[in-house]
Amino acid sequence: MTAGRRARPLARAAVLALLASFLATAVPGTPRADEPPVAPGEEGEPVGKVVRLPRQAGPHWFWVSDSLLHRASLFDADRAAMLGTITAGTPGSGFIVLPNTPADRRAIYVPETYFSRGVRGERTDVVTAYDPETLEPTAEFPIPAKRAEYFPGIHSSTLTDDGRFLVVFDVAPAQSITVVDTVSGKVTADLTTPACSLVYPAGPRRFFMLCADGEALVVTLDEAGAVASEKRSGVFFDPERDPMSEKGARVGNQWFFSSFDGILHSIDASGDAPRFGETWSLLSDAERKEGWRPGGSQHTAAHAGTGRLFVVMHRGRGRDTHKEAGSEVWVYDLATRTRVQRIGVKNPLVAFVRSQAGLGGGALARSLWWTLEKVLPNPGANGLLVTQDAEPVLLVLSLIPPAISVHDARTGAFLRDVSEPGLALGLLAPP
Repeated sequence: MTAGRRARPLARAAVLALLASFLATAVPGTPRADEPPVAPGEEGEPVGKVVRLPRQAGPHWFWVSDSLLHRASLFDADRAAMLGTITAGTPGSGFIVLPNTPADRRAIYVPETYFSRGVRGERTDVVTAYDPETLEPTAEFPIPAKRAEYFPGIHSSTLTDDGRFLVVFDVAPAQSITVVDTVSGKVTADLTTPACSLVYPAGPRRFFMLCADGEALVVTLDEAGAVASEKRSGVFFDPERDPMSEKGARVGNQWFFSSFDGILHSIDASGDAPRFGETWSLLSDAERKEGWRPGGSQHTAAHAGTGRLFVVMHRGRGRDTHKEAGSEVWVYDLATRTRVQRIGVKNPLVAFVRSQAGLGGGALARSLWWTLEKVLPNPGANGLLVTQDAEPVLLVLSLIPPAISVHDARTGAFLRDVSEPGLALGLLAPP
């Protein structure tokens, strides 16, 4: 499909959304159920009110990055409300907030890049530590000016499982990693990793990287954060015949990756030698003939407690469409290797109009949303996140227009929209 032909449906969708938004705001409505009544003289938002976040994160909190607003925002999916934001240096669509686990070193770490002239000039790379209750910066650790900004994906940096060492993936243009001790703030290792990219935690002092030849590079650190060993795994996927997406989902020590054609690979790098599970297909022969494929910017997520894997699926686009938005989320039982559910993606255009209209839940509003669901084209979903509690929610992110819907992860039932999540949404991350 040419760029012009691809743009026309989006342009039509945008025109329809604007028209629907105008019609919705033109209809007199009642305040939304989640809006408290405003007393006379109290119109407008309160100014100058400073609050602290609770010490314990809520079970359904999540972060979402915004490349246009240069920020990551913390939301509560239960209230569909923003709790706070962190602003970092460059737009960095792929930057991600990284919580430290030990109670005595509670902090959020964000790798950041700054230029002395805004978008040019002398470059400075740092890791900034933020207080998780105030979201204010508390420390800054300099790192070599070569960190990679990677989009779409959340694996350009990670903490080791014990929370001690931060590993940052670099491109300058050679690929490498920088290891930072989160206690001292010092760089403890700088390792060149030819043709191996991104970082995935695999134990208290271990992580692995994915390599262009179909191997994994497993790196183990010593107690001081220096590289104790680096080992190649041998080929476990074919990057020529069926490339594997780097969007991984973790359950325990296993990481799961889907290939472009929907073949699921798994790797456990927590032991002395990596172990690879038997591959299996996410699609039946009939579904493959119908054109179903996984795709999106963050298209896999997993719930460790139930062993369920969630995958964004789209249809009818052919090969090399691994970034296409999807119309459904398919849910798999990893133990039985079977699909157990299909969840339809809510139309983000309707969610966008609904958030702008501010109508109540009356019959007129319900009729309008039902009509728009039928009339407006559905651009689909791009990303997923599943919370890890006993009553998990599934967060479904769409890029055009920016929208996040909240579902019950056990039943797939739609619960609510997140109102005004941002302008140029990027990636979802747990707190």
